[in-house]
Order: sequence, then structure tokens, then C-alpha cells
Amino acid sequence: MATLFISDLHLDPSRPAICEYFVGFLKQHGGNAEALYILGDLFDAWIGDDDPEPLWQQIIQALFNCVSAGTPIYLIHGNRDFLIGERFQQRSQCQLIDDPTIITLYGQRILLMHGDLLCSDDTEYQLLRKQVRDPRWQEEVLKNSVETRLTMARQAREQSAMSILGKSDDIMDVNQHTVEHYMQTSNADLLIHGHTHRPGTHSLTISGATAKRVVLGDWYQHGNLLILDKDRLDFLELPCPAQPLG
Repeated sequence: MATLFISDLHLDPSRPAICEYFVGFLKQHGGNAEALYILGDLFDAWIGDDDPEPLWQQIIQALFNCVSAGTPIYLIHGNRDFLIGERFQQRSQCQLIDDPTIITLYGQRILLMHGDLLCSDDTEYQLLRKQVRDPRWQEEVLKNSVETRLTMARQAREQSAMSILGKSDDIMDVNQHTVEHYMQTSNADLLIHGHTHRPGTHSLTISGATAKRVVLGDWYQHGNLLILDKDRLDFLELPCPAQPLG
């Protein structure tokens, strides 16, 4: 069996077909994969584990069923779902892992990240990231009602969209020196990340040795899956129904 990697699904109630497809994806692979790694932004917005949204309850149950079938699921926070917490872990049986995390698979030392830390040229975003990842800031936000947090999340998405309009593509992509720094300090052969929505495989040289950086794709027009085992590293496009953003 292989190990699977996905990221940037951006599940949202306004895109029910994609959410339904993901439930089917979990049912298909439960017990049929060594593990599933979700490298951030599973949800387009996560306002806290107490969100009563019915669709989230279906997703949580599907995650639980996949784990119960024998496929462990590991989850990294993204820039949209960093408020996923302990209650979500308990109910879904997903395991939250640090960003970055180093794993060893099939003889390779692999560095896993969401990818936003690599976009170090975007200093405005990095300051915001530092703020919203502060446990004290999160504690204060979670004191608000669900309705207030939904409003805050909507406003944050609107502000993010406006901010992106004023930034160049280069600023929002990874910084090569930052990539090399993380790979050197982790002594990794392979880096897998998402966030930039620019899927592809990049070769680079780290400390005189050949290494790879693999970027996962999003799930807006179709699903994107990375399959890794001892013999292959392949991208697979999943024919899930395309929907415009809500």
C-alpha cells in the first residue's frame, strides 16, 4: 500500500459537491492506504471545534471512519484552519502534527509543511501568521460567539482577497533560500508542501546532494493527490465535480 498526500481542499458549505466527493474519497481509501497526510487548509475557514455546521459533522464522521478502517490520518494546520483543536482530534481521530514535521518513509527523510512559512518574501503575511498562531490570540478569539466568529472569518477572507490583488506572484510564492534553509536544517531528501496552489516537482541541490520539492495542488477545479511508495512518486488528478467558489 502507498502513502497519500493532499492539501488545500478548502472545503466550504458553498461547495457541497466537493465536500461530498471528499467523503467518498475517504471511504475509498480507508484501509487501502498506509496513511493519509493532509497538509493544511482542509477547510476554507475553521472558526473553532464548536461550529455546529451539519456538513462539518459529516466530514468529521468520514475522517473517523477512514481511521477506523485502518488508515491513519495526519493533519497540519493551514492558514485557513489553524483553529482546529483537541475536540476535532478526538472526534475525527486525526492526529495534528507540527509544521514543519519530519518523517521517514520508504528510506527517504521527508519534510512536511503547509508551505506558508516558505513564502518569506511576503513579510505582511508572515506578521499576520505570527499573530494568529499565538495561543493567547486564539484563546481570545474563541471566547466570541459562533456567529461573531463566522463574521470575523468572512471579513478575514475578504481582506485576504484584497491584499492578494496588490501583491506580485513572486512575493506569494516560496523563497528559494528559505526552502534550502529548511531542507538543510532538517537534512531532508524530499520536501512536500501545499499552500501556493502551484503543483509540480522541483529538483534542487542541498549540501551537494540532489533533493526534491513537491508542491501539492488544490481541490478547486479537480482533486489533486500525491501517491508515494517505495517505487514511485506520482501525481493523480481526481475527477471531482468542479464548482465556482461560493
